[in-house]
Amino acid sequence: MPLSPAEDSHNERPGPARSGQERPGAAAPGAAPPVQLQALRWGDPWRWLGAGARDVRRAWGVALFYGLCFWGMALCLAWVFSASPEYVMSMASGCLLLGPFLAMGLYDTSRRLERGEAPDLGRSITAWDRNLGGMGMLVLVLIVLELLWGRASLVVFAVFFDTGMPSTTGVLQAIFRPENWEFIAVYAAVGGTFALLVFGATAVSMPMMLDRGTDALTAGLTSMQVVLGNLGMMLVWGALIAALVGASFLVLWGLPLLLVGPLLGCASWHAYRSAVVPLPYTSSPTPAPEAVP
Repeated sequence: MPLSPAEDSHNERPGPARSGQERPGAAAPGAAPPVQLQALRWGDPWRWLGAGARDVRRAWGVALFYGLCFWGMALCLAWVFSASPEYVMSMASGCLLLGPFLAMGLYDTSRRLERGEAPDLGRSITAWDRNLGGMGMLVLVLIVLELLWGRASLVVFAVFFDTGMPSTTGVLQAIFRPENWEFIAVYAAVGGTFALLVFGATAVSMPMMLDRGTDALTAGLTSMQVVLGNLGMMLVWGALIAALVGASFLVLWGLPLLLVGPLLGCASWHAYRSAVVPLPYTSSPTPAPEAVP
């Protein structure tokens, strides 16, 4: 489906539509346009980061606000790790739950910039309430995953440390001891499984719900379809996200998250734009004129 040149404001390009998907023009009158996916390329993650960086520069005030929020989450996570390391996985899943909602404001900011509108912090903070029912359902799914992830992490600790939960020093010693490879492998497998589920369910679902008003089930299934249909490339994107966030935690008490958080939020909007064919009204860089009464 060819797009107007305005849609390419951030070098977004329409890839070939995936086979088996209906064309938007085939929708019945009054029905929501069907979702049409685009093929992704291996170089797309780097292009998304570049487009996200441009958005951060153009809306630095909004980006700073959300960067402070992400940094606060990092400080809380560091405190939990030092005080009760067995709850780190639970806290991390809580951050994964809260993070997308903060990112929703960044999605709104990138969409406004794409349309040629001025960034608005106040409206970005409440961007999620435009699809309250769908957001509530997705929150419920993420909460269930969070509880299961936290319980699974506690079970892993209980199995391998039957004398009691280890201290922070004990956790570090367990990680760096070669003889504890079984614990490391199981802990990584459990965490990786839940991280993949969360990533698959939210990779493009949040921007899609903001942009199209889609229900949570459709958005989540579409997100899973995008991830599974481009598994290798999306794993690279997930690895880039994990590497940037992980590296930020290692420097100056997570201070780089002031930049990395907004960068990844804006970049995720462009990931959605590359994966899902935009609706006709979203392809315009300027808002539609108001009707004259």
